Amino acid sequence: MPAGALSGGGDRVKGSAVPETEIAVRGLTKSFGPQVVLEDITCSIPRGQITLMLGPSGTGKSVFLKHLMGLLKPDSGEVWIDGKNLPALSSRDLYKVRRKFGVLFQDGALFGSMNVYDNVAFPLREHTRKRESEIKEIVDDKLAMVGLTGAEDKLPGQISGGMRKRAGLARALVLDPEIVMFDEPDSGLDPVRTAFLNELILDLNRKLGPTMIVVTHDIATARRIADHIGMLYLSKLVKFGTNKEMFECDIPAVRQFLAGETKGPIGMSEEADAGRTGAVSTWGMRAEETEELERTATGAQRRRKEAERDKPRAPAATEPSPRSAPAEWEALAPRERSALEMLLEEEPEEDGHLSPKKGRGAA
Repeated sequence: MPAGALSGGGDRVKGSAVPETEIAVRGLTKSFGPQVVLEDITCSIPRGQITLMLGPSGTGKSVFLKHLMGLLKPDSGEVWIDGKNLPALSSRDLYKVRRKFGVLFQDGALFGSMNVYDNVAFPLREHTRKRESEIKEIVDDKLAMVGLTGAEDKLPGQISGGMRKRAGLARALVLDPEIVMFDEPDSGLDPVRTAFLNELILDLNRKLGPTMIVVTHDIATARRIADHIGMLYLSKLVKFGTNKEMFECDIPAVRQFLAGETKGPIGMSEEADAGRTGAVSTWGMRAEETEELERTATGAQRRRKEAERDKPRAPAATEPSPRSAPAEWEALAPRERSALEMLLEEEPEEDGHLSPKKGRGAA
């Protein structure tokens, strides 16, 4: 496994020693048809710390998370966890690695027909053979951690958005994962509830010690909770460093994004950003002027896709791509499951068929 260590030094980086690597990403490249979403991404996610992935909308942040969990296979590159390269694993071995993960989805992804208690208990009932008395003890403990004691019998539609996020977080923690992923945890929350959720994430990280990876657009969240920050832009990882290094960075795109300014290389459309030199606002524009701005962005996007399509690319050495091996690509497509299907996943036998889950708990 590549060493891939990171240096410390950020305001929230714990201790002075070089942190151990939990996940090492090397040369990760992913395309969907002619569109290159991630290109040659290399970074090391530190163990036991909070890493944020930032970037404008549509830059591949969620696609990056799916690769870390093995839900997508890259066109080329490696994702190393515990000495194992995920893209090269069999279905059985990949299943075992996924048991290390807990995920808080963007909207909480609770089952609307189940109350809070049953939503949180769901992974335990699906993936273990624990008795109901044991499940109740674990669920009560996780609900207390996230401040939802007393809400067990409520349906998702009867609680606030912030409470749904907390219930989703309790479910993500119920199997005691080593790695917890957050897909825009602040989405749909007001600033006050976002601040409370940030403090909860910090508290859980300090007390439980899991590696946490957060995708967000919220700069206050990045400043408050991040040990390390990576920024994706135009398919590239522009910079990956400590909190302090990122907020003091002189790279124009990083500085503009973290400052929330309009002046800089990032514009209304990522595909139209190359060569952008000034600030653009639609304030005071007539409808036809706004439409012209959008047409310009769309035209730039089309030209970039055409350039990428015509650009000669070496075929991946080991992995099929939509262009080089369409039949193999179609065979891989079922592995790209939706987020909720992770909760229902069954353990594959050696021959690739599914069998009832053996679970980890005592009968």
